[in-house]
Amino acid sequence: MSNYSKGFLYFICAVSAMGGLLFGYDWVVIGGAKPFYELYFGISHSPVMQGVAMTTALVGCLVGAMVAGWAADRFGRKPLLMLSAVLFTVSAIATGLFNDFTLFNIARFIGGVGIGVASALAPMYIAEVSPAEIRGRMVSLNQMTIVLGILSAQIVNMLLARDTTVAASQAWNVEWGWRWMFWAETLPAALFLVMSFFIPESPVYLRNLTPDTSPNGEGSKYTQDGKATTKVLTPLALWRGVGGEAPYRRLLLLGLVIAVFQQWCGTNVIFNYAQEIFVGAGFDVDGMFINIVITGIANVVFTFVALYTVEKWGRRTLMLIGAGGLGAIYAILGFCYFHHMTGVPMVVLVVSAISIYAMTLGPVTWTLLAEIFPHRIRGVAMATCTFALWVGCCTLTFSFPSMNAALGSSGTFWIYSIICLCAFAFLWRRCPETKGKSLEELERELTR
Repeated sequence: MSNYSKGFLYFICAVSAMGGLLFGYDWVVIGGAKPFYELYFGISHSPVMQGVAMTTALVGCLVGAMVAGWAADRFGRKPLLMLSAVLFTVSAIATGLFNDFTLFNIARFIGGVGIGVASALAPMYIAEVSPAEIRGRMVSLNQMTIVLGILSAQIVNMLLARDTTVAASQAWNVEWGWRWMFWAETLPAALFLVMSFFIPESPVYLRNLTPDTSPNGEGSKYTQDGKATTKVLTPLALWRGVGGEAPYRRLLLLGLVIAVFQQWCGTNVIFNYAQEIFVGAGFDVDGMFINIVITGIANVVFTFVALYTVEKWGRRTLMLIGAGGLGAIYAILGFCYFHHMTGVPMVVLVVSAISIYAMTLGPVTWTLLAEIFPHRIRGVAMATCTFALWVGCCTLTFSFPSMNAALGSSGTFWIYSIICLCAFAFLWRRCPETKGKSLEELERELTR
């Protein structure tokens, strides 16, 4: 583990976590731009095309997460974080620039690759440079920057969207408003790129470049010219080879379930489909933007709570609270939609769901994924689980419009409730407690 001074440790973790800030902004900004670019591109009455526009970036996430593990083990953590900054910058400019729907989606795809890389690398990098006693809090810092990015996107969207009841203002929204929502990301993306030059490479990665440092003497190997190269695993090799060993396969399965559940718990559709959620609860578009910001504030506040509870209550307890709490809230929310309830009670339920997610499943998922894997397979295992997480996000996002149309909001949230309760049972049996233990201690305990 690293011996960095406390101040420098906070600095490099904060810089790495800027990937989370851009991840959160890029992921959610499209929700506010959605009512306007749909009119611009003429897809406001096409659920399939709406799903395509919302899912393109998530497909990019799959690609970014898929290559992140291999590339991080081959080239290091730092170069991949720098690459994600470049991708965020290019996507932010291009998305608002293009007038063609296909080119718009290509630009979103590029940003999605950046999200996939950053989401896999940032928590892993932070875990590898942080001491055990504050590792959970430091990895949760990545989730804090994600929710700050989400809130930033929500505020920017609200400030840029003009009065939709005035024809001239609505015309500006459709022609330019949604473009500036994407362009606003350029500044933090460029700052992330500049600051990433000043962070060191992960000490765990550097240690693995030294021969015979892994438990089995397989930390690295030498090329003919004497230069060390990392011995890299692929996801398939992880499952069939190293992953074929019972403890590793069990940990990989645990990580995959945790990752997919974080998405299929359903909370993230509130961010991406806020228009449908709040309009269905009786609010107009202007009221929708206000309620979106309220949920964003709750998201930030309760992520702050998670920074303290993750080391006091533990990862397992918080995951169980998240799964059980969301299961109950979604059951009630489905009942309210079924009986056509509207107004403030619906906002309270939605904010409650966001709050529970923000202090449990949101940050703790990334903490657990960064902790449970042995260093020998951490890069590719983390990337594999992140890939699975984005598969879950992609399928969730694409399926919501169709589910909502076929089952109504009540049936959709009841399905999410059932998923949460099933996950609660799985986590009760399989989720370990990892707080206060070094990565080396966890490796010995979890691979026995």
